[in-house]
Amino acid sequence: MIKTKIIIVASITLLVLNIYSLFAQEEKFVDDFIERLENSQKYLNLVAEMMPEEKYNYKVTPESLSFAENLMHIGYALDWHSQSLLGGLEARTWQTDTIYKTHNKNKKEMLVVINNTFEKAIALLKAFDTKRLDDKLDYFGLDRSKRQIFMLLADHITHHRGQMLVHLRLNGLVPPRYVLYQ
Repeated sequence: MIKTKIIIVASITLLVLNIYSLFAQEEKFVDDFIERLENSQKYLNLVAEMMPEEKYNYKVTPESLSFAENLMHIGYALDWHSQSLLGGLEARTWQTDTIYKTHNKNKKEMLVVINNTFEKAIALLKAFDTKRLDDKLDYFGLDRSKRQIFMLLADHITHHRGQMLVHLRLNGLVPPRYVLYQ
């Protein structure tokens, strides 16, 4: 009888510890991602500040996005993915959006938009319910988890920022030194 009670208590204790450990790992994932996003914001600002304003419309090829369009596209995608897919808010529509269009915006205004977007996304992710990381959603016909959307966000920023680095090089500018963990 006593052995049975000890086994039951030990089993329950192990179960609770495993569940706690699992939730702690999920919180660590989000915390690590937020740190990465904050560092990414800092590095993107260095890149955006380096390009002279008169070169913001520079395109590598006629069909490419300009430096400014890459910058604002990063903002639009960060907003769209974080606010609608992760936050459950109504999605912005590219065709009618005016916030992330480059038209009639100078360099300073674009940087304000980008930084506001990062701050909103970071605030939303800090409040994200980690129990929802494995929730599935339809992502352009693909079955994806919210955890995968987190990772996609990082990849997308890196992809377009990489294009911006090429813009700098082709304009004779040496990009800022790579910053780890962003």
